Amino acid sequence: MKLSASQAVEVLRAAGEPSRLRILALLAREELAVLELCRVLDQSQPRVSRHLKLLAEAGLVERFPDGAWVFYRLTAGGQASDLVAEVLTRTDPADPALVRDAERLSAVWAERAADAGEYFARNAARWDEIRSLYVSDADVEDAILKAAGPGPFQRMVDLGTGAGRMLTLLGPHAQTALGLDLSQQMLNIARNRVTGAGLQRCELRHGDIFSTRLPDESADLVVVHQVLHYLADPAAAVKEAARIVAGGGKLIIADFAPHRLEFLREQHQHRRLGFAEPEMARWLADAGLEKVQVTALPPARKEGLTVKIWTAERGRQRQRNAA
Repeated sequence: MKLSASQAVEVLRAAGEPSRLRILALLAREELAVLELCRVLDQSQPRVSRHLKLLAEAGLVERFPDGAWVFYRLTAGGQASDLVAEVLTRTDPADPALVRDAERLSAVWAERAADAGEYFARNAARWDEIRSLYVSDADVEDAILKAAGPGPFQRMVDLGTGAGRMLTLLGPHAQTALGLDLSQQMLNIARNRVTGAGLQRCELRHGDIFSTRLPDESADLVVVHQVLHYLADPAAAVKEAARIVAGGGKLIIADFAPHRLEFLREQHQHRRLGFAEPEMARWLADAGLEKVQVTALPPARKEGLTVKIWTAERGRQRQRNAA
């Protein structure tokens, strides 16, 4: 359905202001919190919030609260979004204001990465202990085994493998297994665990969940276990994970349901406080996966967190067409 003339004018009016165009260019890179936008734009929160309100009213951005934080991202799909995408495509990336914003955003990224690297390095040896403060590992692992099925799997990939628990859990059911992580400290621990478990066809590799450099549809089981809540762009990670799921294969995501434990941001580098089912369902569908199933595991104690396990499959249609 195309925009009416008045709707097109409204969209262009919303985007046709320097600060608002800068905001759209930034959100085209990743979802951002209000305070992060304030920092990059070097503007006050009331001013940035006003710009965001106008963009949201025009249907160009989506607002979603996450605990005490509020995030914004570009609205997915629709004629208004297509019009904005065309404007951004035709905007000179060498424009001084946009270059300056990109540099400031890069500084925010670098600060996040440094904080996360320090956290993971400091807590690598205690990783399972820290995780067990919030959920029952045994229940989660039983549910993941059930979601994966008996196998055998030709190739399993664990993205953000951490201490390697998913490799030792599911690796025995796979002909080959690969674990990727950006933390060398975590990879060292994972190597020890994999060796101790006697998994000889299991590879550990330094790698980025946003750009795995793995071939399309190359694994029949892909796992993303307790990773997304650390990421600035979880939707992009889901898309990349789905890309490597083979026809007839599965993607399993384990993460938290929405919660309000802000100390996890402050003390444990969590960026998102859980994920709602409609949000995850949309990401999985956009990534071309289907047959989404969700398992909810309530906490063992009152102050704990509910873990959700999403399972989605890639149909075999593309395989048949390719044949």
